[in-house]
Amino acid sequence: MPLKADLTSADLIEIRQSALGAADPLGVAAELAHAVDAGGLADPDDAGYALTLAAEIAESRNKADAAERYVEHAIEAFGTRDDGRAGPAHALHARLLFRAGRGDEAVAELEPLRPLLTKDSDAAAYISAALAVGGRTQLAEEWLSDAVRSAMAERTAEPTSADDAGTLFFLLQQRHRIRHLLDMPHDQHDNLADRLETRLANAAARDTAPADDLLFFPQAEFDRLLEQWPSLAGPYGANWDEHRAHLEKEMVRLTGTGRTGLTLLPGTVDGLTRFAGADGDPTDAQVRGGYAGQVATGPGQINWPPERNGACWCGSGLKYKKCCLPRSRG
Repeated sequence: MPLKADLTSADLIEIRQSALGAADPLGVAAELAHAVDAGGLADPDDAGYALTLAAEIAESRNKADAAERYVEHAIEAFGTRDDGRAGPAHALHARLLFRAGRGDEAVAELEPLRPLLTKDSDAAAYISAALAVGGRTQLAEEWLSDAVRSAMAERTAEPTSADDAGTLFFLLQQRHRIRHLLDMPHDQHDNLADRLETRLANAAARDTAPADDLLFFPQAEFDRLLEQWPSLAGPYGANWDEHRAHLEKEMVRLTGTGRTGLTLLPGTVDGLTRFAGADGDPTDAQVRGGYAGQVATGPGQINWPPERNGACWCGSGLKYKKCCLPRSRG
């Protein structure tokens, strides 16, 4: 099915969420490229992003020639702009070069992106991921370490929170993960990454408001929840359909703000009760927010979104496209 005319930035975000589950994802990629060539974007400035998305779809289907054609067109569309938006396209191109056995060219593609490590919160992830494809994880650690040292040298004091650290927080996190993969011993920057992550989790436990938490109660747990505390129908929904619709809309909203790697937090009545303790009130906003923060640091989180034809995240057994995907549009 052809894409609609005048694709907006929001449309492109929705396509990113759903393209891999489409009946013909490569057709979606071709339509995106056609939209760019035919002036079918509401904002022509989105051309590079649309073409990068087309390249990612082709790469995911092992269509290296198409992916390279799209990503080269994307890089041309971005031009010489120096705002970092072309970074993911260059990193994707590097991945393709690595897979084609052109490792030196791939590293040369990534080298100019190194200044983004201290400026773009996503750069540490996409640059190190590209290097990992080429078996250059050790080089990723070296680049990330250099960037951390540079960022720390510009500060007069150690950051006291994730917000205070800014982009440095994401840089420290990614470096910490890479060093763990390499089985390297902790150093002072790994320790700082641990401290900032702990403080972030604690802040989430204190400050998360019920309207913003992403606690998901499976149907049986949800029914128990409202049976025990009927007032929670306000923040969580009067029934399970409302509960799922609220969460789906919230995930779409967060995606629209640029958030990636989103997960839903599976909650239980027993878990909320234990967190509240003997003297706490499970219906209190701070208690529920704190419980969400605790779940966010534990296992079992539910990745979102699933593929359109994949099983829905809510556990209904239905396909996502037939279950919770349409709820965001209600």
